[in-house]
Amino acid sequence: MKVNGTAHKVGDHIDTDAIIPARFLVTTDSKVLGDNCMEGLEAGWVKRVKENDVMVGGVNFGCGSSREHAPISILGAGIPVVLAHSFARIFYRNGFNMGLVLLEIGDDINKISDTDNIEVDTANGQVKNITTGETIQAAAVPPFMQEILDAGGLVEYGKKKLA
Repeated sequence: MKVNGTAHKVGDHIDTDAIIPARFLVTTDSKVLGDNCMEGLEAGWVKRVKENDVMVGGVNFGCGSSREHAPISILGAGIPVVLAHSFARIFYRNGFNMGLVLLEIGDDINKISDTDNIEVDTANGQVKNITTGETIQAAAVPPFMQEILDAGGLVEYGKKKLA
């Protein structure tokens, strides 16, 4: 999958309550959750996001509770890929299970600024910062994880395997 969009940089240790506050957990509707994505960080944050933009997190992105609503809200906001220095373990797994691509790029995260134009090729793990000309190499998504993503998440993957 190739994605080209604007980078929306957030900080270190962004927890799932910042991504989608508990008051919005009364639904699993991705549109409703997406409309409130990052509301715990900044009111109205999602209004600057366009389809296929890229979220850029720092260290330990997605820490906190294991709510599946967090990756659903990011997808619902139109963001198909999150780049980060590192991810909280359970968020990392939940993200892929929900169909959200997550790529760890370590200290190279500092080569991306808010509003940079970013192109991500998940097949080979290549991240191009079109604004600066920098190229960052992340690990490609493993084939079995790509199968889950291609199916639209773990539930759809399971349905496909059982059919």
